[in-house]
Amino acid sequence: MEQSSLVLVGYMRVSKADGSQVLDVQRDALLAAGVEPERLYEDHASGKRDDRPGMKALRKGDALVTWKLDRLGRDLRHLVNLVHDLAGQGANLDTTTANGRLVFGIFAALAEFERELIVERTHAGLASARARGRNGGRPFKMTAAKLRLAQAAMGKTGTKVGELCAELEVTRQTLYRHVDPTGALRPDGEKLLGRPRSKAPATKPPLKPTLTKC
Repeated sequence: MEQSSLVLVGYMRVSKADGSQVLDVQRDALLAAGVEPERLYEDHASGKRDDRPGMKALRKGDALVTWKLDRLGRDLRHLVNLVHDLAGQGANLDTTTANGRLVFGIFAALAEFERELIVERTHAGLASARARGRNGGRPFKMTAAKLRLAQAAMGKTGTKVGELCAELEVTRQTLYRHVDPTGALRPDGEKLLGRPRSKAPATKPPLKPTLTKC
């Protein structure tokens, strides 16, 4: 009897489902490895999730092919558990031998080590930037020029706040965080313009009348 040829099943995954991440690199690598286009399956989900619709295509005796191990799981424990579950379903991941399990464990550990290095480098870079006065994140939408326009506009009685926000491309919360309804600067506005917060003048206690003897 002739043994049936091994069926290669290609698995691809990206973490985000908003279209910001593409599968082109993974697809090209799997096709180059000999996976048929109709045997390619994809998921748009975090690597930490256990429910993977794309994995349901595996059948007993199939060989699972993936671009990198981190496409299967995000850490070593998750990878090991996933491989154990798939092996129980009859999928062929070449971990049935001691050598196969050793290679899988080494590469899984290296993949986790690489991710941890990336996290460490990212944190170190952010700390270094903060120490030099540079903060990460999205740029502020309120600028010094917009703030001065907002001050002048809010000081006028006919100003419509909604139209002003649309013109400056800021939200009401951002506007009122920098100026009050009269156009006076609030702490965030003073900080943006580099002005120290003005202090109310100290009031002197009233003078007590002095009595003089005649």
